[in-house]
Amino acid sequence: MQASSPFLCFSLCFLVFCHGAFAQLFGFGGQSAWQSSRSFAGPRGCRFDRLDALNPTQRLRFEAGTVEYYDVYNEMLQCAGVSARRTIIEPRGLFLPQYNNAPSLLYIIQGRGIKGMTFPGCPETFQSFQPESEQILTETAESQSQQRIRDEHQKVHRFKQGDIVALPAGVTYWCYNDGDVPLVAIQVFDISNTANQLEPRQRSFFLAGRHLSGQQTYEMGPESYEAGPQAYEMERQAYGAGRQAYEAGVQPIGMAPLRGNNIFNGFDTQLLAEALGVNVELARQLQAQNDPRGEIVFVPQGLRMLRPLRSQELQQQEFEESMQAQQQFGESWQGPYNVTANGLDENFCTMKIRANIDRPSRADYYNQRVGRIARVDSQKLPILNLVQMSATRVVLQRNAMITPYWCMNCHCGMYVTQGQGRVQVVNHQGRTVFDGTVRQGQFLLIPQNFAVLKRADRLQGFHWVTFNTNQNAMINQIAGKLSTFKGMPLQVLMHSYRLSIEQARRLKFSRRNEYKLFTPRSPRTTLLDQ
Repeated sequence: MQASSPFLCFSLCFLVFCHGAFAQLFGFGGQSAWQSSRSFAGPRGCRFDRLDALNPTQRLRFEAGTVEYYDVYNEMLQCAGVSARRTIIEPRGLFLPQYNNAPSLLYIIQGRGIKGMTFPGCPETFQSFQPESEQILTETAESQSQQRIRDEHQKVHRFKQGDIVALPAGVTYWCYNDGDVPLVAIQVFDISNTANQLEPRQRSFFLAGRHLSGQQTYEMGPESYEAGPQAYEMERQAYGAGRQAYEAGVQPIGMAPLRGNNIFNGFDTQLLAEALGVNVELARQLQAQNDPRGEIVFVPQGLRMLRPLRSQELQQQEFEESMQAQQQFGESWQGPYNVTANGLDENFCTMKIRANIDRPSRADYYNQRVGRIARVDSQKLPILNLVQMSATRVVLQRNAMITPYWCMNCHCGMYVTQGQGRVQVVNHQGRTVFDGTVRQGQFLLIPQNFAVLKRADRLQGFHWVTFNTNQNAMINQIAGKLSTFKGMPLQVLMHSYRLSIEQARRLKFSRRNEYKLFTPRSPRTTLLDQ
């Protein structure tokens, strides 16, 4: 018995260590929604005294697409520690492999495509083998019965309009547009996340091609990519003419010099060739010193790779969405902040990286007259425990409102996908730091704890997606069901605002049957009039 005691003690300690390690790695049980893994974002002088609805300020044009950056020097974005860019990839365009110093979320505004992510240490589970006839012809030292692998790679993921895609820091990813229309996506980086140990700005590390830096910075209107196919085609033709001039040895006016290189360019060619087991000529090819195509390149014959048949992919998507719906149902009794996963259910290699928040059937709240809200957090998409971000999709019908609220544990970056609406933001001093119309294509930062009020346009409605700097964003609504006012005693409201008992009742119960999204109502309408 005494001999077994050390072994039992060791076993218990080992189990406790493993449980703690997995909980820390996957975020289960180790951190609540109230906690944050972000470092302080900006300088101590950040006060968020004035906010602006931002348009992209810089456009980089490549062979098969465009990347538009929202002002990287904007004081409010720097204070919040976030960065945003919009990417447009033409049909048969390939966004070359890269990785970033900060985690990010990607929302697909338009189109469809294929994304690959290579997690370190994960096996290449997609494999193809040579046919038996080819196998006999190409066989040398191997036996005839042994299959030879033609290609193998990690899993590729199909995505479509309305998907949120999670991208952890330091993980290589690429993207391909296999659709018939331009693929448009908005990407928001959390550069103050502790995963970023570099300077507080977004950096992309390219594994292929050369990227453009130093292109002229200019103001762009909200109709940059919405200007229509004719304007976009004119820009593409202008780029083609500039590229031909560049290949002829002439630096064209208006085209950026190719100053950025991929990571292989910095290595000695001989050492690189030896490390990769290739010849020197191939090593030079990897360095892409004479490649003028940029970050997004055109694949003339289309991209061929291993992936299941489209029907099988659709079946898999339907299965994943049904599982997601079951998880949503489970939240009704598990509680909004309870995570029941044990960390062993999913790992890097099999982890789901996307979730659709655009379908009405996926909405967390739906009102046919007012609109809908859909959110994705770490309970629905566990990889967000690694990315430590979440997202919310809101669709407001014409003239509808969203309850006044504040974000309790995160900053929120709001990108308008359709329509327009009036937004007011108020700071801790009761000062209005933003009061204006936010239109399609604009990005507005809403700081943590700042109170917000939004109303859709009378003619167009108001659709947006919010990127939150916490994997389980929490909001506190002021009016309606489950709100601050609803949770206060009438006497507290009376003495706080010097109201009569009837006025306090109107204030507390006038929106008692509405949750988050409010129907249009005249200010004169009271509870007694209904």
